Amino acid sequence: MRVALGVEYDGRAFAGWQSQPHGNTVQDKLNLALSQIACAPVNTVAAGRTDAGVHALMQVVHFDVDVERPANAWVRGVNSLLPPEIAVAWAKPVDTEFHARFSAFSRSYSYFLLTHPVRSCLLAGKVGWYHQPLDVAAMREAAAHLLGQHDFSSFRAAECQAKSPVKHLQQLEIHEADGFIRFDLLADAFLHHMVRNIVGALVYVGKGALSPEDMAALLSAQDRRHAPPTFMPDGLYLTGVGYPESFGVSTASDPVRLTLWR
Repeated sequence: MRVALGVEYDGRAFAGWQSQPHGNTVQDKLNLALSQIACAPVNTVAAGRTDAGVHALMQVVHFDVDVERPANAWVRGVNSLLPPEIAVAWAKPVDTEFHARFSAFSRSYSYFLLTHPVRSCLLAGKVGWYHQPLDVAAMREAAAHLLGQHDFSSFRAAECQAKSPVKHLQQLEIHEADGFIRFDLLADAFLHHMVRNIVGALVYVGKGALSPEDMAALLSAQDRRHAPPTFMPDGLYLTGVGYPESFGVSTASDPVRLTLWR
């Protein structure tokens, strides 16, 4: 049978999602806990491979097993075997046609940025930080140039393995409140470091180093060498994955668990 899981994690403690020989990744820890419940090796497939230091409020994975377990075993049972930085939020049997990665038609990310003269020790690793106020109106004007289907090579990491740099960015909203700026992005898929590179460029606009019109020029250049540096991973969260309704997989995050961030 095939089972889908909704997983959240604090990425600070791990070397990203994808399994590595040293074993200190989210996938490694999750596979180990699931294998103990299944009494057999389990290998998970994720909707997206997050980098080291990047968090998830709603990562979606699937795995195949030959044994039946109650849904509670895949949630509370697995959670009892996971490190505190990882938690399974829900589990659901799904059709074998469901694929956590290839069945998805959208991904959403949020980036949380603290703008304050002094860094926060309590929020270290949980939010990005910039030491000066930023012009949010200019950043919103710049963000508008990125909406739609484009070649995002200027915002693509050199090691990106995506077959095409063309992606459809459907949403890029910027919210400001109480010294924080939140960037909400929705696309059919994202390139490696695409969100962090976009945030980095928008911060350059916000501090006046680039104009909003420069964002259009960066996009047209289709050359990573012309864009600002990649921004820190600390404030980046995978917040949801979109699937056809026929699969019955809802990836909405629990509002209670998001209270502090919304």
